[in-house]
Amino acid sequence: MGIVNTTPDSFSDGGRFLAAEAGIAHALHLLDQGADWLDVGGESTRPGAEPVGADEEARRVVPVIRGVLERAPHAVISVDTRKAAVAEQALQAGATIVNDVSALADPAMGPLVARTGAGVVLMHMRGEPRTMQANTVYGDVVEDVRQALAERCDAARALGIDPRRILVDPGVGFGKGFADNARLIQQVPRFASLGFPVL
Repeated sequence: MGIVNTTPDSFSDGGRFLAAEAGIAHALHLLDQGADWLDVGGESTRPGAEPVGADEEARRVVPVIRGVLERAPHAVISVDTRKAAVAEQALQAGATIVNDVSALADPAMGPLVARTGAGVVLMHMRGEPRTMQANTVYGDVVEDVRQALAERCDAARALGIDPRRILVDPGVGFGKGFADNARLIQQVPRFASLGFPVL
């Protein structure tokens, strides 16, 4: 997965690809380097990040998605968003996957994914990016996260989402401490045992 952050405040490359043409150029470069999948996001999810309005978020991501697909029509693109309003516009622009760090917290997201047949990534995170590092204590981080993801997958299926279109993400770096992040990476097979691809 190649990451395209169209935000001014991403923790890794904030502001570098905020302009649409810069984001498109970066995405095409990632494809040239061998990326199988591009993830385009317009709202930073770094710890402490402030939320972005849906209109602004869509304004950041939709032109990049369209621009990439004009130049690379077969590119696989996900939109990294928690908002159904943004996801809908991104899917209309040609994205085929919703990468939702909130695992369908927006009540409209699940029905949208089900209706459109999009793929969906369900990620584990406590709270939201602004608050997620306030509670990083777990009993057994791997089992706690695995159980939470299982519940979100069940909820997704109950909403009519095709299980063949679901991926899970243990949320490394999202509401966990350093040692817990390392354990999650070491225990990826435990998450694969849920029966879904692991991001």
